[in-house]
Amino acid sequence: MPANVVVPEVGESIVDARVAKWLKKEGDAVNVGEPLVELETDKIDLEVAAPQGGVLSKISHGDGADVKVGEVLGVIEEGSAAASARASTAQPPSPAVAPSAATADGGPKLDAAAKTRATPAARNVAQQNDVDLRKVQGSGDAGRVMRRDVEALATKPTPAARVPEPVSRPEGERREERVRMSKRRATIARRLVEAQSTAAMLTTFNEIDMSAVQAVRERHKQAFKERHGIGLGLTSFFVKATVGALREFPRINAEIQGDEMVLKHYYDIGIAVGASEGLVVPVLRDADRLSFAQIEAKVREFAKAADEGTLSLADLKGGTFTITNGGVFGSLFSTPILNPPQVGILGLHAIKDRPMAVGGQVVIRPLMYAALTYDHRIVDGAEAVQFLVRVKQLVEDPGALLIE
Repeated sequence: MPANVVVPEVGESIVDARVAKWLKKEGDAVNVGEPLVELETDKIDLEVAAPQGGVLSKISHGDGADVKVGEVLGVIEEGSAAASARASTAQPPSPAVAPSAATADGGPKLDAAAKTRATPAARNVAQQNDVDLRKVQGSGDAGRVMRRDVEALATKPTPAARVPEPVSRPEGERREERVRMSKRRATIARRLVEAQSTAAMLTTFNEIDMSAVQAVRERHKQAFKERHGIGLGLTSFFVKATVGALREFPRINAEIQGDEMVLKHYYDIGIAVGASEGLVVPVLRDADRLSFAQIEAKVREFAKAADEGTLSLADLKGGTFTITNGGVFGSLFSTPILNPPQVGILGLHAIKDRPMAVGGQVVIRPLMYAALTYDHRIVDGAEAVQFLVRVKQLVEDPGALLIE
C-alpha cells in the first residue's frame, strides 16, 4: 500500500519549509526510517525519513520548492523484487540539473556526492569551496558530514600550492548574480523589518571597564578548566549581570500583548550566535539558576550546534531578553535590533585598551562599549539607562555577582 511522505509538524511557530535537497530520486529503493529529503525552515534544518520500506515512486516537490506543514513531498510504494527491478530502470527527475549536464559532468560522480550524508550547511560550504563531499570524513552521527568537516578540508593547504594570479575584470563587464534567500535569511529579513515598524526602538550606551573581569578570569581560568572541563569566558559574567539588572527593572523582561504588559518573573536569556545562514538565538532556560560553568558549557554547546545546523526548535523557542556580542567579529559600536516580542536586547562589543581618568590620573584600561536597545512603549528612558548602569556596576565588580 502506498505511503505518503509529508512535511512533518516541527512546532507551532513553523508552518512552512523549503526542500533543501532530496537524498533519493524517483525509482530508488528505500528502507523504513532512512533519510529521504532535507528540509530547511526559518529556525532549523531537518531530515524527513521514509515512513515505510519500498520504492520512492514519486517526488511531488523538487529541490528548492516551498511547502507547507502536512503537504505531500512524495510517495513510497511497498517494495518487492519486481518493484526494485522497475526502480532500477526508472528515469529519475532532475529539478536542478538537466540529464545532459549531469552526464557531461560525470553522472556517477554527482550521484555519489548526492548520496553522501551531509547537513545542508555542509553542502553549501562544499559547493562554495568546490569540495567533493565523497572525500570528506564525517564527524557527525553515523558519519554524517558536518560544516566543520568541509571547512577543515577546504582550508587545508595543498602541497606546492601556487597563489593564483589576480583576474582582472574585463573592460565594460558589470556582472551580477542572483542568489535566492534561504528560508532562514528571508525570515530574518522579515522579522527585522517588523521589529522596526512595530516597536518604538531606542538605544542607550555606556562604557564598561573590563579590568576586574579579566583579572578574575586570569586568576581562576586554570582551576576552572580543571574542575569543569571548560574555559571561563565573558558570556557567563554578562548573563549573571543581566539577570541581576532584570530583577531590579522587570519591565525590561516583559512583552506587550494588546494593551497589557506581561511581566515575566523567570529569566530565559537568548544568546545570539552566528550561523552560516544567519543569526540564530538559542535560549538559556532559567538562567538565574545556572552556575558560571553551566552557562559556559551551554553556550559552547549552542555554538557547536549552530555551526553544524543541529539546533532544535526547543533550543530556539521563547526567550525573555537577548544578549548579542558583535565584539567577537570586531565590532566596536553598534545599535542592536530587538528580537520581538522581547522589549530589550543588550549589545556587547570589542574590548579595546583606551585611556580613562581614574582618581585624577590618566590610565589605560580595557574598555567595552555596551548598548541597550529597548521598546520605549513600555520602558522609560531613565529605566533603560539605570538598567545598563546596573549591568556595568555588576560586571565591574564581579564579587557583587555572588551576592546577586
